[in-house]
Amino acid sequence: MNPAPPGASDDGAHILLVNPWIHDFAAYDVWAQPLGLLTLGAILRQHGYRVTYIDCLDRFHPNAPQSNPFRRHGRGPYHKSPLPNPAGLEDIPRTYSRYGIAPDWLRQDLRTAPKPDLILVTSLMTYCYPGVIETIAELKMAFPKVPIVLGGIYATLYPDHAAKFSGADGILTGPGESRILELAAEHTGQAAPPRFDPDNLDTYPYPAFDLQSKSGYIPLQTSRGCPFKCAYCASGFLNPRQLRRSPSAIVREIVHWHRRRGIHDFAFYDDALLMEAGQHAVPLLEGIVGTGLALRFHTPNALHIRNINAETAVLMFKAGFTTLRLGLETTAFDERDQLDWKVTESEFKRAVNCLKRAGFTADQIGAYLLVGLPDQDDTAIEASIQTVLASGITPIPAYYSPMPHTSLWKASLSASRYDLAADPVFTNNAIFPCRREGFSWSLITRMKNLVKSQNFS
Repeated sequence: MNPAPPGASDDGAHILLVNPWIHDFAAYDVWAQPLGLLTLGAILRQHGYRVTYIDCLDRFHPNAPQSNPFRRHGRGPYHKSPLPNPAGLEDIPRTYSRYGIAPDWLRQDLRTAPKPDLILVTSLMTYCYPGVIETIAELKMAFPKVPIVLGGIYATLYPDHAAKFSGADGILTGPGESRILELAAEHTGQAAPPRFDPDNLDTYPYPAFDLQSKSGYIPLQTSRGCPFKCAYCASGFLNPRQLRRSPSAIVREIVHWHRRRGIHDFAFYDDALLMEAGQHAVPLLEGIVGTGLALRFHTPNALHIRNINAETAVLMFKAGFTTLRLGLETTAFDERDQLDWKVTESEFKRAVNCLKRAGFTADQIGAYLLVGLPDQDDTAIEASIQTVLASGITPIPAYYSPMPHTSLWKASLSASRYDLAADPVFTNNAIFPCRREGFSWSLITRMKNLVKSQNFS
């Protein structure tokens, strides 16, 4: 368990933050941290609360074999242990596992932890919720009378399911910054006037990354919300308001983490980093270049292709962007109006050419391609992979997970062989929930072989 750092309040109400286990067929730390939870922790600490943190996904827990957090630009595998497949998924020929620290390690941390007045638990993808249930059960055994409030993606997209099955005493849906102080006061009796503006991201304290044991990277979110309403994405529901930080504030945060924690790798969590680039991304990139620091930046949430031009490509290269992911989704450009309106074929080709001329290599540029959409033909997937390969960059299959509050949800319900509305465990992208032929190792193998066949010489 990671206590509050020196300078935090020692006599304020105690709030424990918990990042739960993941139960899934596959999980890997690809720049994945509970940014929302640690932001709430920083706000609470700013207002006089004593905050501690337990990360059930901690790759660097004191009991785990120690490794260099800066390898692989900060990415790495989680500790894992096999579990039985969930009910209804017994026929899936994959190994289901608990990802994160061993249960005994968690129990040890809870035994030595001071009793909190309130526990806040976050949640990740909807179908990982069995890990949330197991985590909350452990918390209940350790602190049976302490209220537990669950937030995050699962809690927001499936609030009724979470309220019924998670074991939490309360559910917090959507962004929590505007309600966290009221919630804390309700459960602890300690109130504080707000010292930040929930509608102004520049007034937020930096997320409480110092509560982590170790980390080789820092996630950055320069904006919230997305102007697009893609049929497969719930971003607009999860973050209905669009907010943006000032470029100068972002640069100051980057410099802060580099100097304080020796961080060289940063991952952007934005859904629309390059939107209105002249007012946002361009001055941000110029500010990063102006620091003179040798840093690396990664875009796991994907960049909007339409906004990549010669200027932004050159600035990203100069700033140290190392891992570029493009939100292509499909190369069936004449039919994509059913998915989104983000890019045309000419815009895709122009963006790729601009990135190559700026100096990026094929292994740095990857294009996400959706796999497993309702009624999607396997030949269309293979054609998209071939088209991306022909452009001289790397195709990256992104397996589709159906989500409520998206335009594709109704089609997903019709196409799926599972009852998606009844149990979010069936939305797991690893099982191809909307592919009528079901899970297929042969499709995965064909896609991997196609990607491996690339020859950019």
